[in-house]
Amino acid sequence: MRFDIRRSAEEKLLVVAHRGVFGGNIPCNTIASYEIGLKQGADMIETDVNITADGALIIFHPGMERAHLGISEKLTELSWNKVSELKYLNIDRVPTQFGIERFDDLLEHFKGRCFINVDKFWGNPEAIYRAIKKHDMLDQIVVKAPPTPEVLSVLEELAPDLAYMPVVSRSFDGHEQLSGRDINYVGVEVLFYDDTDDVASESFIERMHKDGKLVWVNSIIYDCKRQIAAGHSDDTALTVSEDEGWGWLADRGFDMIQTDWPMMLIDYLKRTGKYYR
Repeated sequence: MRFDIRRSAEEKLLVVAHRGVFGGNIPCNTIASYEIGLKQGADMIETDVNITADGALIIFHPGMERAHLGISEKLTELSWNKVSELKYLNIDRVPTQFGIERFDDLLEHFKGRCFINVDKFWGNPEAIYRAIKKHDMLDQIVVKAPPTPEVLSVLEELAPDLAYMPVVSRSFDGHEQLSGRDINYVGVEVLFYDDTDDVASESFIERMHKDGKLVWVNSIIYDCKRQIAAGHSDDTALTVSEDEGWGWLADRGFDMIQTDWPMMLIDYLKRTGKYYR
């Protein structure tokens, strides 16, 4: 089976499980959390890729060692042998049975099953690209990164066939330039802090769609004081109003929503007729 993200987005609003679905004793960024994401109906899993001191690609969000593992060392300073012995902490900060996953294992486990967003790609682009090619999974992978000259040069020279979405905030004036480069530019991830920001406008989304590009939005919250979809969030949907949270994003015309609550988002979209195109 070959995957086509544009065609899939024509059929329905795509739901992305942020680091899988986790809670209780099941940590994020583990095969278990990704499996739960798929069981809840997600079309894509989002994963953070890091690297050990001896070059092993691993699934772990950089800088979260103390929060998720209870250690002060950085995984980038440890060998894979050391990292492989570590266990995630659960929500009560008690060690679980879950360890750090290798990127190769994740790829092989989900080959042919779903789309995968590889976050933190720009940290180790060559090694990550080699792994994706080795597993013959280019059609399943999307990478995102700010459209800096360095990122664009690496993509053009190293991985012109790898599906890429620039991460843009408030406005985006690089569309024409990016369209002219030898890069597999499939769409944009937008961050906005007010409903009036250009990248949140229906006219911006229509312009992207006219040129065959997808628009990714996030209902997740990293920081409640600086919300990246202007309050149209999971929290709003679950505690205030589904229509004001998820409904606003769906009605605006976004093609994919990254969420921490895929099953409840999909249930809402189906109940309101916003799921299928």
